[in-house]
Amino acid sequence: MAEPMTPNEGETALRAVERDWNAAAVRWDCAGLAALYTEDAVFYGGRVGHSVGWEAIRAYFESYAALFTSVRLALVEQELRALGPDCWLAQGYAAFGFEFAGGGSSQAKLRSTLVLVKRAEGWRILQHHFSATPEVPSI
Repeated sequence: MAEPMTPNEGETALRAVERDWNAAAVRWDCAGLAALYTEDAVFYGGRVGHSVGWEAIRAYFESYAALFTSVRLALVEQELRALGPDCWLAQGYAAFGFEFAGGGSSQAKLRSTLVLVKRAEGWRILQHHFSATPEVPSI
């Protein structure tokens, strides 16, 4: 039987994904960003609808190509839970810093949920969901 995973392993996985995401996003490399996801990943970001699979996720990032020159991501206030061998749930916040093609910058802090899985090439994102925090409950 495999040894149980420790929270430290989840933190290592989360920081590896954050580092690799930032390495691609610093120059808004759409193919590089999409490569951080599994081939069958489900991605729910800032546009309407889901993007499922590597090609759709790359197209999602390409939809922002004329807008951004660089983006920084900090995964903060994250709670980590082991879902199985080499699989982690990370839920917290994604703090973004955006640099725009026309000049200027902005920041945003979104709720985030990521499911991270270990593959031969490293940690990859299987499920991605970012959303704004509502000002009031939607009831």
